[in-house]
Amino acid sequence: MDGLEEIRKGKIEEIEKKMKNRQTKIKIEVNDSNFEEKVIRQSKEMPVIVDFWAEWCMPCLILGPILEKIADEYAGKLLLSKLDVDKNPKTTQRYGIMSIPAVKIFRNGKVADEFIGALPESQVRNCINKNLND
Repeated sequence: MDGLEEIRKGKIEEIEKKMKNRQTKIKIEVNDSNFEEKVIRQSKEMPVIVDFWAEWCMPCLILGPILEKIADEYAGKLLLSKLDVDKNPKTTQRYGIMSIPAVKIFRNGKVADEFIGALPESQVRNCINKNLND
């Protein structure tokens, strides 16, 4: 039984490692200093969704899991990034964020689409799908 238990633990560790690597590929934290590299440059390879949010914003906390669920489903086809507006005033101002949550979808280095507010999952999906299929 010891050999089987070692194999089982090894497989569990392998799966956990793959899941951790996968999660880091679909969701990243961005800030004023790395926005150009992590969003603008990356959007030339695949769409990058930027969730402009804050910890105190209840609609942001509602929208976040919806975006994460969709990003997980589309792993490898898009990247989800989150930018805390309180900690990153330069980028927040640069993109004219006046209300949160604000979501912008970047493609080819530019904003391709956007929405404001905690929309229902179906509307979020429609917006993302439209920008994946163009």
